[in-house]
Amino acid sequence: MTDKDNEKCHGHSVLHGKYELGRFLGHGSFAKVYHARNIQSGKSVAMKVVGKEKVIKVGMIEQVKREISVMKMVKHPNIVELHEVMANKSKIYFAMELVRGGELFSKIAKGRLREDVARHYFQQLISAVDFCHSRGVYHRDLKPENLLLDHDGNLKVTDFGLSAFAEHLRQDGLLHTSCGTPAYVAPEVIGKKGYDGAKADIWSCGVILYVLLAGFLPFQDENIMVMYRKIYKGDFKCPPWFSSESRRLITKLLDPNPSTRITISKIVESSWFKKTIPRSLIVKEDEDNWNMKETETLNAFHIISLSEGFDLSPLFEEKKREEKEIRFATTRTASSVISRLEEVAAKAEGKFSVMKSGEGSLRMLGEESGRKGKLAIAAEICAVTPSLLVVEVKKSSGDTFEYNQFCTKELRPALKDIVWTSPVVVDNSTPA
Repeated sequence: MTDKDNEKCHGHSVLHGKYELGRFLGHGSFAKVYHARNIQSGKSVAMKVVGKEKVIKVGMIEQVKREISVMKMVKHPNIVELHEVMANKSKIYFAMELVRGGELFSKIAKGRLREDVARHYFQQLISAVDFCHSRGVYHRDLKPENLLLDHDGNLKVTDFGLSAFAEHLRQDGLLHTSCGTPAYVAPEVIGKKGYDGAKADIWSCGVILYVLLAGFLPFQDENIMVMYRKIYKGDFKCPPWFSSESRRLITKLLDPNPSTRITISKIVESSWFKKTIPRSLIVKEDEDNWNMKETETLNAFHIISLSEGFDLSPLFEEKKREEKEIRFATTRTASSVISRLEEVAAKAEGKFSVMKSGEGSLRMLGEESGRKGKLAIAAEICAVTPSLLVVEVKKSSGDTFEYNQFCTKELRPALKDIVWTSPVVVDNSTPA
């Protein structure tokens, strides 16, 4: 199939033998979007088609690579999901979640929203942005046009083309690329002296909330320089129909001084934000729903199922998905395992206090509060035979990303020498 056939998309073109391309849905500066169907599963997707030549011509190849990297990293119910990326000689194809409800912008264009409806969308926006920031990702172009709605009315953040990673920070710890949409951009971005990506995103969230409640922008002027001066000074007025609580929150969000601007942790604690949060909005990772429970009795057959040929070292290799637990066997005594875990807790960067509950249980509690409170880790030690133990380490509360960082940088290296691996048996017998 040629690229020309792909672009016609009469509903019969098949891409990579996997997707049947359908009707044209829309376009941006560098991409066209089509409806597509996965032939095997029957599932509908949005197929974003980007011309390589055009992207290379305007020097945007790095931006496209960054967008792919970011979207693979940020899996969240309120972020449009990237299913897969394909390419041929002239085009790049993004198979993305099909969001059928259109842009939030279209809803606002009809007039301002009721306060409870605006709150519903704002809660979901903050949940998605908080998740991105916890992964070191800053969107940098948050606006109603980049917020889609699914058929259930749930918000989905899209368009990570201008996003930045924490790695893009300069030595001063700030970002320096001025980007974004003028009416939604933070004053420090205009100032071009460097800015904190998270704080700039929070400002944009403030503008979005204002627009949801007002039906118009807080900073607007026909002369863009006049508008920038208003943004720089934080010169705006709340309409009379804003409630006192929403007015208070917006004033803190649109604080022109980034050092005193409200943080996400304070936003979610505010009385306005916490009102009538539907259960569907309380987004928790699967890992966060894990409750402390009695560890099952493990026997040799369980151990075999955990490993490849008894070798438990694969359990210490990096997993593609966020890990829920670490489980390994050891020939050390339970007391020596506990001593090692206590050493890790004492030397850890964030410092942990240790609580023992019986001979085979231990709980490590972080002394510093993270994104989701203090990190708590539980360890259970079970005897399979008098000389072989199985140790299971799990996160019981706190942020999964912080737990994974702790496991990778501190826990795994410290435990490596006590992990038992079976000897390789070599059969030297002569065949009959």
